[in-house]
Amino acid sequence: MRSGNPTISEKTFQNIDRTAVSSAEGSMTVSGTINKTGMLFLILLLGASISWYQPSQLLIWGGAIGGFIVALATIFKKEWSPFTAPIYAGLEGLFLGGISVMYEAAYSGIVYNAILLTLGVFAAMLFAYRSGLIEVTQKFRTGVVAATGGIFLVYMASFVLSFFGVNISLIHGSGLMGIGFSLVIVGVAALNLVLDFDMIEKGAQANAPKYFEWYTSFGLMITLVWLYIEILRLLAKLQRR
Repeated sequence: MRSGNPTISEKTFQNIDRTAVSSAEGSMTVSGTINKTGMLFLILLLGASISWYQPSQLLIWGGAIGGFIVALATIFKKEWSPFTAPIYAGLEGLFLGGISVMYEAAYSGIVYNAILLTLGVFAAMLFAYRSGLIEVTQKFRTGVVAATGGIFLVYMASFVLSFFGVNISLIHGSGLMGIGFSLVIVGVAALNLVLDFDMIEKGAQANAPKYFEWYTSFGLMITLVWLYIEILRLLAKLQRR
């Protein structure tokens, strides 16, 4: 099993501490994961509301850097996820609320449309997965993982080149190539949702420890945050044309 999401790989459910499964808490369930995802979403909204009504660079950068650090800690210490996943959601909410204000100031109504599209894509991918329209095969996983890795390398190259004053128009441009590139990224992010759904189901089938409900919910939140940001970028490019 492998997901394009860095929080969940083919080794995620290997070498699990089975003593945690036999404890009074029990094992991971799909319904439990849904509940945890809902909690994280509410925490993210709370954080976003704070930076939306009180925007500041401190909240934006604090949320971004803090969220990244907490995410790394969660990835390497999965058993911490019942504590670190809510912290991550709150910090990421601060970041998203701040950048949403910036986009809204530049393009009125863009945030509302981005939220609706993100929720719509999530619902569509969930329906496609549950109905069997999209089957998670090994080839499907490999393709999505490869595409996600390629996008990551392009973004890293853009970040490094920016220090030398080089701007990759494919990423930032609002031409047809730039819009097409953003459409591809949104599509890949959406397909990562399908892999996340599959991994949640596989975790429940593997009787993973209860804390994996928090961990897989955390992984799903990462993909949703990525999807929302990419949809914002795409809509901004369309507005600039």
